[in-house]
Parts: sequence; structure tokens; C-alpha cells
Amino acid sequence: MKPFALLSKLSKKYVRALSLTILTMLGLVGAQLLIPWLIRSLINTLSLSPLPNDTMAFVTRLSLVALAVFIARGFMQYLRSYQAHIAGWGVVADARKLVYQHLQRLSLRYYEDKQTGQLMSRVINDTELFEQMIAHSLPEVIVNLITLIGITAILVTMSPKLTLLSLIPIPIIIVTLILYSKLVRPAFRYRQRELGELNAVLNDSISGVREIKAFAHEDMAMEKVGSKIETYLNSNLRALKLMATFTPIYDFAAGLGQLVVIYFGSKLAMQGALQIADLVAFFLYLDSFYQPVRNLSNAWEGVQQSLAGFERVAEILDETADVPEPAEPKLLSQPNRWEIRFENVTFFYNQDEIVLKDINLDIPSGQTVALVGPTGVGKSTLASLIPRFYDVCEGRITLDGVDIRELDTKALRSAISIVLQDVFLFHGTIRENILFGNPDASEQDMFEAARIANVDEFVSHMPEGYDTLIGERGVKLSGGQKQRISIARAVLKNSPILILDEATSAVDTETEALIQQALNRLIAGRTTLIIAHRLSTIRNADKIVVLEGNTIRESGQHEELLAEQGLYHKLYTVQQRFT
Repeated sequence: MKPFALLSKLSKKYVRALSLTILTMLGLVGAQLLIPWLIRSLINTLSLSPLPNDTMAFVTRLSLVALAVFIARGFMQYLRSYQAHIAGWGVVADARKLVYQHLQRLSLRYYEDKQTGQLMSRVINDTELFEQMIAHSLPEVIVNLITLIGITAILVTMSPKLTLLSLIPIPIIIVTLILYSKLVRPAFRYRQRELGELNAVLNDSISGVREIKAFAHEDMAMEKVGSKIETYLNSNLRALKLMATFTPIYDFAAGLGQLVVIYFGSKLAMQGALQIADLVAFFLYLDSFYQPVRNLSNAWEGVQQSLAGFERVAEILDETADVPEPAEPKLLSQPNRWEIRFENVTFFYNQDEIVLKDINLDIPSGQTVALVGPTGVGKSTLASLIPRFYDVCEGRITLDGVDIRELDTKALRSAISIVLQDVFLFHGTIRENILFGNPDASEQDMFEAARIANVDEFVSHMPEGYDTLIGERGVKLSGGQKQRISIARAVLKNSPILILDEATSAVDTETEALIQQALNRLIAGRTTLIIAHRLSTIRNADKIVVLEGNTIRESGQHEELLAEQGLYHKLYTVQQRFT
């Protein structure tokens, strides 16, 4: 998406506020042009000899007009500032929503090589530059162009020759502006990228503070963060240095213009070709003449900074979702059998790294199928294909005979509960984290889910019970406690399809027994896929599927696979030897 196309899309909602901003800015331009004209009229009147009888009345009228202009200018300044910020910060809020909404549409594949801090920088820091563009830079460009045209027209009426001479510095400023824009925009884009890098390193360092302390790597972390801070500082100073080069050039050009008017204006006045009042007004307008040029450069600088942010935001919005919504999504059939079938499924992250090849697997309605195999054979990837975290590269997966790519993705995922080995809990209370499974559930349903998942076993010992704050990612809880909260979520969601990804692999034997008890309650009556590390936990599965390499090597029930003396027998024997 082009930056200005994005700008147009976001600003449509704020046309009224932007229109008021530009109208009040034009009013301010009118006030700015009127004051020197009033002074010119005053000097012309006071230069008459003898003075007219109504001179004092004329001066009074001019003073009242000036007073009215000053009052109106104050009101317009307020209106301009407020309306500009309504539009500017409104666009920022809408841009942040748009970017976050788009990020939610992207599959997990997009996030695999992205840093959280970098993405946060795009959502927060880069979108904040939109306010500068909407509320300041673009209105300033429009108004200052109009101001420049208006002042030029007034100067021409007073002295075309002197006006032409006062334009001598303009080419210097324009050439500088062109060169400036070619250098500054890349510099600010680089600065924004370095800010994203700094956010990313800070996010990693704060999230990994336990590991940093455990390995006594505080100095190394400080050096890494400090290096990024210095890099951002240098990139920022480089961009600001480029900005600063324009000011002395502008001051020189403006001074040159004033010198031209002093010399040639005085000469014309001495020759009687220019009235003193016009020369005074010319000087007053001249300052206002060069000011729009300077304002245009500042506004253009703001445009360059904003465009750097726009481009970084547009990069995200241009990312296409590789798990697209179907054009006409099919609804889940009623009543559902919840039968899942893999038909010749192949999946790869790239052509040289095939993770799964020609997978054919049935998970019958209401039955439990377990996936086992060595580490890295694609068990978790296979499970991630069912809720369409990724899409298959070849073949298809069906739910009750319908290709899941034809179903509404949200409805599909609502029908699936997932319990992972690496549980993610949000900063908040135990109650809030359980209710994440179903925010509309009643208090009684939440308590029942906690009971089924054996959460109440440890919550009852906490002074604040379910209102206990658990910290970021559940840092105040043990691994087993976090796992049971995750199971309670799944119970509360009450989905007919269940995926368990090594849900008991990282806990002690006593905790495993509590979790396994909770899982047995959860599995009852559901179509379940279990990824198992401890083979003793899946002995009662309806079918066990053994993966090796990138395909299915064996399948059957526990006793059948042991009797075959194959890979499953080898894995099971090794585990039994060390338990």
C-alpha cells in the first residue's frame, strides 16, 4: 500500500475536523496578511499634511479592527490546534487498530522470524508519526503555499520590480529543499528501524530477566542494550544533523532578501517610485514572505519523517495472509460428527525442508489418537494444521468431509481446544485467565471448570483465591499450576475437538497425576489428538500413530505396536528403562 493511499484511507473519517483545521488556518493567514495592511493604511494617513479632521476616528476604527482580528486569531488558533489533534490522534488510533487487526490475520509462519519489540515499534512508534502528518505537516504545506501566493500578490501590487528582486534567494532555498528531502527521508527511516531494534532488545532483556540473572549476564545484557541505545542515538543525531543544515542556509537566504529590499527599496523610495508607507509594509510583509518558505521546509521535514513511518507500517499491511479466509465460507454442518481426516498431506516451510509428507490419518469422532515419535519429526506441526495455524502445502484436511480451508476460520477454531506444554498466561488474576476460555461463562461454570482441572486444589490455599494476581506469563505459579489453569480454560471453552501437545512432559510425578486426572475428565466424549512425550500416558488411546522422518511409520493400539517390535517398541522400552 502506498503511503498516501494509506493516509487517504485513514483520514476519511476525520474530514470535518481536517476541514475545520484548514479553514481556521486560512483565517489565520488572512489575519496575518491584514495587520501589515492596516499599518500601511495608518502610515499613509499620518503622512498626510495637513491631517484630516477625522484622523483620530480613523485611528480608532483601525485599532478596533486590529482588536477584532487579534480576538478572532486567538479563537482560530484554539480551534485549529484542537481540531488538528482530533484528526491526528484519531488517525493514529485507527492506524494502530488497523495494523493490529492485520497482524491477527497473518499466520504463525509470519511471526517465526520476527521480534516482538520490532512489531510493537511498528504499531506504536511508527503510527505515532501519522499525527505529525495529519495534524501539522500537510495542513502547514497547504496553508503556507496559500500564504506565499497571497503575500506575493500583495507585494506585486505595491512594487512589481522590488517583488521580483526579493525572489532572488528563493532558488537557493528550493535547491536546498530538494537535496534535503533526498537525504533526510532515508535518515529518518533508518532511525525508525533502529528504534524498533532497541525496542526488540529491551523486550527480550526484560522478558528474559530470570535467565540473565541466573547466568550472571547482567553486564553482557547491559552492553547489548547500551549498544542499541548508542546506535539509535547516533542515527537520531545523524537525521537531526541533516535537519539542522537547512536553518543557516534559510537564514542566509532570508538575510540576503532583506539586504536586497533595503538597498533597492531605499533607492526606489529616494527616486519617488515607492512610498515610504509601502516600503514599511513591504518590510513587514517580507518577513511573512520568507516565513512560509521556512515553514514549508519544516513541514516538508515533518512529511519526510512521517513517510518513513508510513512506509514501515505499509510493509506490514502489504503482508498477505497465507492462511486466507474462504470467499464464501461454509458453516459447520449440524449435527457434527467432529471426524478429522488427513488426506495425502504434505507440509514444508520451504521446498528444501519438508516437515510432513503424504500423511494419511483418520481421527474418528469421539476417539483419542496419540502422536509419538522422536523430537523434530513434525508432531506439533501436524497438530497445528488442524486449527489452520498453517495451511497444508499439498493434500487436504477435512472435518466431517469438508476441507477445513472452506470453513469459516473463526468457527473452526472455536470448535477446537488446545492445551500446550508451554502455557501462556496473561498478566491478571487466576479468574481472568480461566475465563479467557469463555469470557461469557458464569461464575458457577468457572468454578466447575477449575474443579475438573484440579485448579481448586492449589487456589484454596491462596489468600485472595481466584483473584490472586499471577504476574506476567504466570511467573508466580509453578509449571503444574499453570498447566492446570490451561486445562481449566479448555474445559470452560467446552469444544468438541481437543488437542493436547505434551501437556504433562515438564512436571513432577505427583503433579502429572493431578494433570492426567484432569485431562481424563476433559477428554471424555471429545475427538482428541494427543502429542505424547511420556508414552505411559497414552496406553489407553484408541490409536497410536508413530512418526519418523517426515511420515507415518506405524499405527495401532499400544499392545499391537509393542508386539510389532518396531520403533514404538524401541521408544517405549527406552523410557521404561529410565523410569
